[in-house]
Amino acid sequence: MSPPRHRYAVGLGSNRRHGRHGAPERVVAAAADALAAYGEVVALSRLSASRPLGPSRRRFANAALLLDTELGPEALLRAAQAMERDFGRRAGRRWGARVLDIDLLLWSGGSYAATDLVLPHPALRVRRFVLDPLAQVAPDWRDPLTGRTARQLRARLRRAVPVDRTAPPP
Repeated sequence: MSPPRHRYAVGLGSNRRHGRHGAPERVVAAAADALAAYGEVVALSRLSASRPLGPSRRRFANAALLLDTELGPEALLRAAQAMERDFGRRAGRRWGARVLDIDLLLWSGGSYAATDLVLPHPALRVRRFVLDPLAQVAPDWRDPLTGRTARQLRARLRRAVPVDRTAPPP
């Protein structure tokens, strides 16, 4: 009997050059290739660029992929963190420049919570740089908490929010 297969939506980002791979776009492509060591990459989005969150000034290269693997959520998280270190990521300030950032976004098992991992990713619904590539590779994948598809979450984020002009200023 073979071990169970899991599908993950994985976010990739980089905004620092790597000594061997080069520019952030190449870092993201190399990371997608390296993730194939843990299973089968069944879909990979186009690369997109985004402004950084926080103090970093460098733009990010972003992508999303779907990975089929036998690894459970915590085992895949450990593998992703080891990959980040192998690519040169060092502990530092939050949202600083980084060679590689790997985020587990969604899991075919639905919701998951452990000390250092929550699925779906807690910021999934509010980050366009995550939802744009995710909607390319998994437009109909439903967020287990809201029931909305990746495409619907992306559309909600892109929709203009009306301003209540009758409310007093903060």
